[in-house]
Amino acid sequence: MSESGLHVVFGTGQVGSALAAQLDRLGVEVRTVSRHRPAALADGVDWRGADLTDPEAAADVAKGAAVLYQCLNVPYTKWPEQFPPLQRAVVAAAERADALLVSLENLYAYGPTAGRPLTEDLPLAATTVKGRTRAAMAEELLAASAAGRVRIAIGRASDFFGAGVTESTLGRRVFANALGGRRADFIGNPDLPHTYSYVPDMAAGLATLGTDARAIGEVWHLPGPETVTTRTLLSLVATEVGHPVEVRRIPKLALRALGVVNPMIRALAELEYEFDQPFVLDTSKYQSTFGASSTPLSAAVSETIAWYRSQRSAP
Repeated sequence: MSESGLHVVFGTGQVGSALAAQLDRLGVEVRTVSRHRPAALADGVDWRGADLTDPEAAADVAKGAAVLYQCLNVPYTKWPEQFPPLQRAVVAAAERADALLVSLENLYAYGPTAGRPLTEDLPLAATTVKGRTRAAMAEELLAASAAGRVRIAIGRASDFFGAGVTESTLGRRVFANALGGRRADFIGNPDLPHTYSYVPDMAAGLATLGTDARAIGEVWHLPGPETVTTRTLLSLVATEVGHPVEVRRIPKLALRALGVVNPMIRALAELEYEFDQPFVLDTSKYQSTFGASSTPLSAAVSETIAWYRSQRSAP
């Protein structure tokens, strides 16, 4: 472990909370930061409330930190206006604390790749609103690193799923629907290979980036389960729930028509290219460097279904 001392996780969503718990298991001193107190905290994990739109507040909760993790997010419809300033506040906090900054990113910045596997050396050629926002944010981070202002490590992952994940592509519209005997809603072609990232694997990967000096200054695709077609994944879901799971594909025209009146659907519709061509995340750089093992897809699906079952039986 190269970075001892306090590790501060900005954001207590599914990934941020899982990361804090992972760091705690590694024996790291952990603090989480968010506007509102999370419903659950791992034993030994500190929490501080802060409005991170205020750079001074971000700097204050980062005092004394060795590593900062940027796991923040904002509503899809607010990305261009709200997301870049949040990241700048975290970058400034890392600079003032002389801390390593580990940033979680998705794959939107690459844009369409015509089915080519996604590797870390691809250009950031996004064509969508959110993609261009993410690309600009990544370029800001890399520029800050090149200028010597802050040490960084960037971890990127695909559409994620797992316990507590309800609003992603593999969220309640797939898992909850399947448990309830309903069709799984899906955008695009389910017979194409598509990489889905599993939250515990993402958390373990980010923890590695924050505790291994070999990660510094690089972009890494985080490890995850094996890539299969979405239909193959749904067959694993069917095995877990004990009955077939039908797919209800949302037509492009219907998605775009709904997007005219619904900003959230419009934000999702611009990403449909990810599901109309093979979308395969190449994680070989990470695996060859850190020797990481990932959760098998069948186990990841089983653990996710178990969480959804627990929610159905909860009072």
